[in-house]
Amino acid sequence: MSTRSGKGGGAISGAAPRRTSTPRRTSTPRRTSTRRRLFDAAVTLIAEQGFSATTVEEIADRAGVAKGTVYYNFSSKNVLYEELLRDGVDLLADSLRTAADDTVARGGTRVDALDAMIRAGLDFIAGSPALTQLYVAELWRTNRSWRATLTSVRGRALAVVESVLHDAVRTGELSDELDVPLTASALLGMVLVAALDWQSFQPQRSVEEVHAALSQLVQGRVAT
Repeated sequence: MSTRSGKGGGAISGAAPRRTSTPRRTSTPRRTSTRRRLFDAAVTLIAEQGFSATTVEEIADRAGVAKGTVYYNFSSKNVLYEELLRDGVDLLADSLRTAADDTVARGGTRVDALDAMIRAGLDFIAGSPALTQLYVAELWRTNRSWRATLTSVRGRALAVVESVLHDAVRTGELSDELDVPLTASALLGMVLVAALDWQSFQPQRSVEEVHAALSQLVQGRVAT
């Protein structure tokens, strides 16, 4: 899979938008459903042909809505993509937190919680491979108007992992010499990159196989 992108990723008019997020409107089930269709359409098209090559008209057609509906929900293509990244990483962070909390609630250790988070991350990525591809690609670009948003939502996902690592250090499951921020980044990066490699080059493997391999790394490296 590859993603082409222009340098600026500018708004539809070619000028950078003044807003960094869509103005708040009252959320309704219908509007939520529409935004979800727009997100799904945008992420698929951008993964297929790149951000710059994807037009609002194409997003609207793929979502089955009028072009004006896109602008009603998002002031520009830039804003749509920014909110798409925010929404996707927020969902990932929520799935990681739920997996960790459920494991600890059942009496599992914090290392068990880390393992459960790996599985939750793999399941999420398997269900949203294009979104994950775009997120990983954007991490390496520093000239985007949504860079601050990406940094913020990345921080939220990392904070979930860091909180479990801090708890593991506090309870004595992990060494107090552990570099928590760097370890959290390494764990999240491991899941993202391994999952993308799995999806792209080893699709014959099951999620159980991939999870088992990553689990051994955590149990053998982080937990000792």
